[in-house]
Amino acid sequence: MAEYSKDLLKAGFLNEEGKKLFASMGDEKKKEYMESISDKDAEKYVDEEEAEEANLQLGLQKDYSQYIRTGYPDPIKRYNLVIESQNISLEEVYFWIIQQLKVDQSFPTFYKLVDSFSASEQSSMWGGAQSRLKIQQDTVSQYLATIGNMLKNLFQLVRELRIIDERFELYDNWETSKSADVTLKGLYIDLVEGATKNPASVYGLAQNVGFTILPDLFFNTQVFDPQKVDQVIDGMKYNTQLKNVLRRKLYSYIAWKIKTHKELKDRRGFQIKYLRQHWTTMNMYMEWLKPYLRNIRRMHMNEKNIESVDIVSAFETSVTEVEFMAVKPSLTDKQPVILASFRYTTRPELSFQKDQYAHRGPVHVGRVELSLRGYGWSDKQIENYKEYKRQEGIKLFSDLDESVKAAMTALGGDLEKYLKEAEESDKKIKPEDKKEKKPKSWGMAEPFIAVFQGFGEIFDTLIPIGSLIPSKKPKSDKKEDKDVKEAIKVNLWLTYKNYKKAHGMITW
Repeated sequence: MAEYSKDLLKAGFLNEEGKKLFASMGDEKKKEYMESISDKDAEKYVDEEEAEEANLQLGLQKDYSQYIRTGYPDPIKRYNLVIESQNISLEEVYFWIIQQLKVDQSFPTFYKLVDSFSASEQSSMWGGAQSRLKIQQDTVSQYLATIGNMLKNLFQLVRELRIIDERFELYDNWETSKSADVTLKGLYIDLVEGATKNPASVYGLAQNVGFTILPDLFFNTQVFDPQKVDQVIDGMKYNTQLKNVLRRKLYSYIAWKIKTHKELKDRRGFQIKYLRQHWTTMNMYMEWLKPYLRNIRRMHMNEKNIESVDIVSAFETSVTEVEFMAVKPSLTDKQPVILASFRYTTRPELSFQKDQYAHRGPVHVGRVELSLRGYGWSDKQIENYKEYKRQEGIKLFSDLDESVKAAMTALGGDLEKYLKEAEESDKKIKPEDKKEKKPKSWGMAEPFIAVFQGFGEIFDTLIPIGSLIPSKKPKSDKKEDKDVKEAIKVNLWLTYKNYKKAHGMITW
């Protein structure tokens, strides 16, 4: 399907034509091209499976005689099995396949990729799901309100730290820059003395006869030590009353500067630690929120299944889709991978009991469509496919993540700088204890074991043990790929055959 082809292309599942096209492109150019390419054009370059059967349920293919694209990478081998029976146990098919792959086929690693459920609006299952969904949505709304308030407070915290850093620039350059000293004196008069509103301030006294020159002397006299104020002022040729007032003002200003400098340092340290705590708490709330968002996504009905003919709003019908990936470790770069896809459909069928001739209610007829696909994938391809399947879930988190990213962009690099500073201040470097490995002691048996070890060394000298082990020639890449493909075909066939035999179906 064209709607999946572009996503498969971004995930790196390319055919030979696609590999030739992107081989000469850089990462940036390749990313830009993938974003701009249309869904239809992406079909030319993607290695997508084309199936024989037409998807009649969705009606996406007009010409049913043609092959259709399924949205899956082209597999090495594929088996389909459709089962329909009265009162079929839907869970049994799913867990039987898992146990078969895990125990009999030795697949140790499993990843669940798809788990969606859809039910008709009038069914009891839909009503139960919606009540649970409302609980999840209420919890999410509370978390989002808390995160929104914390995000707003984050701007205020960073703004306060910016103001403190601006003030620190004046304090740090106080002794080297006259402009910094004059600016600090202006702040002292405005903030501490009250400027012209206070008659006892520098500006207030300047309005009295005999003190007109006081502001000029206050701003142009640079003293950085309160103990040297008397020495500087005593050398001035002014009257004693003016010098005493200037002495008092300068001494108070220097003491204010020293005390406020220390207070600003303490306040800045506290603000940075609080900022980090605030940021950590906000991220914690976001981590708590994500499982609820994931639950909401999974509890929402699948739109394509709701529109399917298998679901009728007035009937007690439901459709469930499950898909998992089984991976077997390999000595080569390619690993055997099996994708198992299940589509469960239940619909009601009227049932009458002959003994009482009374209607007992609807009995659900179960239908399971099982698809087993085999691949030989590298670790990167496995991660790419998992990411491809997670795209729907990621879109739900993108709005939240984008809002935080937008806030960080608006704050510039200051937020990152302050957080890094807080982390470095709290980091405690601990010396690593290097423990010396002591030789293993065998206790009382050590002399006897030493004798056998000596015989082993003599024997290895005469006949090297390595010469007794046959050397293995390195296999070629083509041979390794062929071995992986053959292993996948065997695992798929055994799983398919064993299920049919275990359930009394015709096999050949």
